[in-house]
Amino acid sequence: MRHSTMTSGLLVAAAVALMLAPAYVHAGIPAIAIPSQPGQSVPNPFEGAPATPNPVASFGVPEHPFMAPNGRSNMHHDAYMTDAYDWSGPLGNDLQVSSTWLGLEECASITFDGHGRIVGLCGSLDGAHLRMLDPVSLETLAFMMLPPRMLRPGTTPLTDFCAAGYFYLDHRDRGIVSTNTNQVWVLSIGPEPLFTLEHIYDLNQHVAPPDCIASVLPDWSGLLWFVSKGGVVGTIDPTSGVTASTTVGEGVFNSFAVDETGGVFIVTAAALYRFDADADGAPQVTWRETYDRGAALKPGMLSQGSGTSPTLLGDDLVAIADNADPMNIEVYRRGAAPEDERLVCSVPVFEPGASATENSLIAAGNSLIVENNYGYENPFSTANGATTAAGIARVDFDVAAETCSVAWTSSEVAPTNVPKMSLANGLIYVYAKPARADGVDAWYFTAIDFHTGATVYRQLTGTGYLYNNHYAPVSIGPDGTAYVGALGGLIRIADGA
Repeated sequence: MRHSTMTSGLLVAAAVALMLAPAYVHAGIPAIAIPSQPGQSVPNPFEGAPATPNPVASFGVPEHPFMAPNGRSNMHHDAYMTDAYDWSGPLGNDLQVSSTWLGLEECASITFDGHGRIVGLCGSLDGAHLRMLDPVSLETLAFMMLPPRMLRPGTTPLTDFCAAGYFYLDHRDRGIVSTNTNQVWVLSIGPEPLFTLEHIYDLNQHVAPPDCIASVLPDWSGLLWFVSKGGVVGTIDPTSGVTASTTVGEGVFNSFAVDETGGVFIVTAAALYRFDADADGAPQVTWRETYDRGAALKPGMLSQGSGTSPTLLGDDLVAIADNADPMNIEVYRRGAAPEDERLVCSVPVFEPGASATENSLIAAGNSLIVENNYGYENPFSTANGATTAAGIARVDFDVAAETCSVAWTSSEVAPTNVPKMSLANGLIYVYAKPARADGVDAWYFTAIDFHTGATVYRQLTGTGYLYNNHYAPVSIGPDGTAYVGALGGLIRIADGA
């Protein structure tokens, strides 16, 4: 099914009225540390030793012409969704940990604007908000409320990520964010700490409640693409306001990736797709490849299907994790031309009966990093010293031989973290929660050696459920500082002077 519509005069009038309204601004709110759980003993604050940089060579990811520079634009680093930074992260030298208590508000998506400030999409019990924070002090510089949460059937505030998971900064340093009202808001961010609503694209003709928009990204021509959890895939021409959509009839629970050839790569609960825009800018399916979605919803998954956003590798590959038992890492050819066999290779990871991931893969050179999230159903899954299934694995692929193999598997436990990597120093960063017999819920910022899989160091961030990251990523700022969203706010980890 396809629809096309022009932005109505009523919508334009509403957008203009909102543009003239003042933004919600709270300048100069100082950071107050997230409290640790009262009465719990304090574990060792640091384990291991500082790292010696050991860089990793990788393919170049082109800068997207309509997104902020790589590493600053979105949750997964770039348009390829590689989650691999060119710059260094913390090496473990006299680590300094600080935080800001945001009152049960978790910043799931962290970006960095052209002035070096953090711009985050943060979710709370009542809905999503945009925050601008000082990257050092974590002082809140500006705050904007988005439309309030409208819970969908079968969800809770802890599992409903509609309009609270993904957004991006564009090439003009504007925030592009979907809302619970099935709109896309364009927000300008100037030198002064202020969010100003510039434009609204209303998509209710395409995405009707209780369905909701999961993510929005531009393709290489600047056409905006959106996906809904109900399986609507659509486009917005940002110049004319013309919108179009098609429905695949399969749920979409994560973001997607785009490449310089015009490809838009979307994984549903049943298949991996490549879409391209037709001559009128409407979405069309270029190819579709099914994968093993498993027999049931696993503990640790938000849907029965892949939990990954597609990750692009090199010039012509795309990778996902499926939902088989055990789970497989699968690498496909991504070109638009027909292929006799699109699947390049597939390899199982982790143990049968205990393998699942709800977070995207890291791509570095000819390797992929995957994290095990099996067993995480809610924050109670990690309470009173408990934790989830172990496992961080590196999968290497050989394009010439068309084979995949597991290089190593770490026993670290990262219940729901979106892991990240520094190509400059060769460290993989996860947010770990080891099991403890004493019942202490200790959360650790953890560095793993890409080359060997050995744990280099662990740094305690805090204890108790407020330090649970609950699906939020590690993010690495341009100055090498790491940030982790948590149920209590935002955590900062940086090497000492």
